[in-house]
Amino acid sequence: MKRTILLAALFLSAVAGIRDAAAQGYVKLNGLYALAGVVNPAVEFAVSPKSTVQTEFVISPWESIRGKHMTFAIMMGEYRYYFRQHNTGWYVGGNLGMMAFDMSKPFIYDGKLKFENRYCKGYGMMIGACAGYEYRFAERWLLDVFLGWAWMSSFYNGYSMDGEIDMYPHRPVDPKYPDPFNGSSEWYPNKVGISIGYRIIKPRN
Repeated sequence: MKRTILLAALFLSAVAGIRDAAAQGYVKLNGLYALAGVVNPAVEFAVSPKSTVQTEFVISPWESIRGKHMTFAIMMGEYRYYFRQHNTGWYVGGNLGMMAFDMSKPFIYDGKLKFENRYCKGYGMMIGACAGYEYRFAERWLLDVFLGWAWMSSFYNGYSMDGEIDMYPHRPVDPKYPDPFNGSSEWYPNKVGISIGYRIIKPRN
């Protein structure tokens, strides 16, 4: 009986927390990504006077860019701590995400963005940190400027541009038998942008 009462109390506390958080939520769209044709919607909810949680998606619908594969999707959850109060001023945060992709790997060469003359299809996970600044410029509107960096682990098959699978991808130690499945882990920026947000419900006083 006591266990049932305890579980009921925990459930009601969780529901109350969700209700209060939902009363202080913003929906956002990343304008910087939108200029490149990439969709990045997000929803941010306050969970305490100085912290929020955000859920976001990044979707590139393009089959190719400059003849290179560039289709990917990312789902990410993030915790943010604000130094003044939620949705106001500077913040730092941590995030977790997962992704799926069919894309040619980008790289910088001679100061220009280039893409590998091959593509990879697979999935991955990431864990990272971010920093940013939110500025409320009207009663229900804000700007969110941010940058994030993450440790990304990817698992994929590589292909030439004519669709032939690479049975011998580069590895420090080659396997005994041909194996097209590859993996890599590295630090990369996982988010950058300027999002515009709209408050969906007026905060509680």
